[in-house]
Amino acid sequence: MDHTLLDAGRVTREAYAEAFQEVAGVPMERMAPTAGRTESEIVFETLAFNGVVTGDDHLDAFTAALARAYSVRRDRVRAHARALPGAAEALEAAGRLPGAIQSVLTGSLEAAARIKLAELGLDRHLDLAVGGYFSPVYPKGATIETSRIKAAAAYKTTIAESATVLVADHPLDVRAAQIARARCLGVATGTATETELRAAGADEVLPGLADTRAVLVAVDRLTRG
Repeated sequence: MDHTLLDAGRVTREAYAEAFQEVAGVPMERMAPTAGRTESEIVFETLAFNGVVTGDDHLDAFTAALARAYSVRRDRVRAHARALPGAAEALEAAGRLPGAIQSVLTGSLEAAARIKLAELGLDRHLDLAVGGYFSPVYPKGATIETSRIKAAAAYKTTIAESATVLVADHPLDVRAAQIARARCLGVATGTATETELRAAGADEVLPGLADTRAVLVAVDRLTRG
């Protein structure tokens, strides 16, 4: 989601700073890298970067504070976040492909993901009820399978591993797709280059989502095997 469909980096940093202040009681001086990572990785590394000795209760406290920080920043998302070029058009067009079920996979909190997508008008193209979100138990690869199970139950159908396409911008996401035996369309809209996405094993790579027809052709080719 982040850096694939949208850029909300400024708001994310603000929300983390507020959550950090609430949990640690001191200002956040440094935030961990976020690209391709889950919320727990970012939280624990951010705490460590700022000299906070972590315990078992830190993750729950931080994610609860983070959810609250996002909930009061809807206007900040509208003002300072943006949908990436072609994201809305690609979602709308791909959603019309025969048999398509569209949702999101993200390492972020579900509450935060829903706010970002709603305020940028991207949620209307997605069934967020069957999405894959941050889980303190499952890594991203397993979350893809969880999302696939939810979608199969909701739509009363069978979803083959090879019929699942993850559109992603980071090599860690490519690896998650491989673990879940899903196909991966890499887009160089984040910190990774096209070359890096190909080297990571993405099945197809595009510079971004701006060329709607190229996105549709790639998704159709990947799902046809």
